[in-house]
Amino acid sequence: MLLEINPVTPEPRKIRRAVDALASGEVIAYPTDTCYGLGCDLFNKKAVDKLYQIKGMDRSHMLAFVCQNLGDVAKYAVLHDRAYRILKQYLPGPYCFILDATREVPRLIQTPRKTVGVRIPNHPVALALAAELGRPIISSTAARHGAAPNPDPHELEIEFRGLALVLDAGGGGVVPTTVVDISGETPKVVRAGAGDVSPFE
Repeated sequence: MLLEINPVTPEPRKIRRAVDALASGEVIAYPTDTCYGLGCDLFNKKAVDKLYQIKGMDRSHMLAFVCQNLGDVAKYAVLHDRAYRILKQYLPGPYCFILDATREVPRLIQTPRKTVGVRIPNHPVALALAAELGRPIISSTAARHGAAPNPDPHELEIEFRGLALVLDAGGGGVVPTTVVDISGETPKVVRAGAGDVSPFE
């Protein structure tokens, strides 16, 4: 189902409707500051399974935690001083940072390396969803493996069968988030995207 939403001042009743879907174990599509994302509740195993199924991706594919603020991030990622400074400087923004996971990360989405990717998108809708849900949205880019993200919310409903809701905030971007691993001694660019990678090279 397609639901139009204001990208600058999202209507609270529409945010609540989307969060009700998340809380009931559904997968939704929603806008971020880069491109549309597919998201669900990180504590619902069936919802996480459904997200992998809808996107058609391998279980080894890492999912991102979309958080509302650094306090949210600190519950699920180990924020040592250097990591905190980096996140404070570059978030909210078009980056996903990989950090060591805390014990709060559900086992079903833990990686063998026990790391987690965290995002704070600079987009009112994404931030409102995370705030209303009260915990991060586990998320992945609305794109098939090897394909560019689809910027048209009308097509997402058709391309990704099984979505409960598509929050239509207008056309999205086609360049995904920049992914930087800062879990080690030196930052490592995993994927160059919308965020400037020069500070991490």
